[in-house]
Amino acid sequence: MKYLLLIAVLFIFIKGSAQPSSAFNEIGQTTLQFEDKSRNRILITEVWYPTPDSLSSADKKTSPFKRLFTVEDGKLAPGKFPLIMMSHGTGGNRLNLEWLAQALVQNGFIVAAVDHWGNTFDNKIPVEFIKPWERPLDMSYVLSELLNTETFGKVILKENIGALGFSFGGYTVLALAGAELDYQILLDYYNTPEGQKEVELPELPEMAELLTNSRSFFMESIAHIPKLKDSRFKAFLAISPGTSRGFVSEKQFEEVSDPVFIIGCEADEITPVEFYSRHYHKLIPHSEYYEFLGETGHYVMLPEAIEEVKQKDPFIFMDHPSIDRQKIHRKTQQLCMDFFNKSLN
Repeated sequence: MKYLLLIAVLFIFIKGSAQPSSAFNEIGQTTLQFEDKSRNRILITEVWYPTPDSLSSADKKTSPFKRLFTVEDGKLAPGKFPLIMMSHGTGGNRLNLEWLAQALVQNGFIVAAVDHWGNTFDNKIPVEFIKPWERPLDMSYVLSELLNTETFGKVILKENIGALGFSFGGYTVLALAGAELDYQILLDYYNTPEGQKEVELPELPEMAELLTNSRSFFMESIAHIPKLKDSRFKAFLAISPGTSRGFVSEKQFEEVSDPVFIIGCEADEITPVEFYSRHYHKLIPHSEYYEFLGETGHYVMLPEAIEEVKQKDPFIFMDHPSIDRQKIHRKTQQLCMDFFNKSLN
């Protein structure tokens, strides 16, 4: 978690840089805002979808990231489509995996990504960084709201809904699949010297203290947490999933019966594969697994940036010389499409 907040203003939403080729003409994009009043959370959600509309000159704006142009608030293409919901990593936002969302849309999916309240680069609330149960609840709430909208509710194939997440978002989708986190074990780990290093966040110095002194808060809170498994989701893909330190037994995954695919990166310095991706794969016997080998690190899954941005934040946006981020993205896109096409068919 140490470097997950360095992304900062680089993820402010700015429109694209290249033109897609799609059977549906173009990619539509719209921003929705939902409010879960029961939890006092604003959930900004980005939706990408097939559109028959053409790009206008207003859609062709510059961006610090390499992405496809999209039609802002374009109308939906005719037909019905499977839905993939996305969950971002700690301190990121809903646009972090846009490169993946756009590829899914080009292959016939609708994609929705939510900003997890208090856990984004522009809305840092320390306590929200230590409440993993809120994220799956965000996803379930937004799914309900999307299905109730006049536009998307009519075109989403309700039996063909998947979930995809990166880092903390990887844990999020596994929780939706039925994984049961042991908060006591997780908190014990965070109170070890090794665990403390994972939560040393310069931007949030109170994080370590919160985790050290929050045992009663955790235990009191989880007594009121509803079941996080959401049976409306039928397939789950976790990329470099975090929060694995709260999982020690296959019994915690007894309710995970739907297809699961896990992607790891061998040189991941944030969620080391030995203790995270491979660990989850071992505890979920029916899960599929793919690992990018060599010097592939954690942040390779973030967007390709222009040179100026790379120089400003090389740790996030520059990879080892042996790694081609674009190539990794293309392979990840293919893995995701193959998995969801098979699992949601």
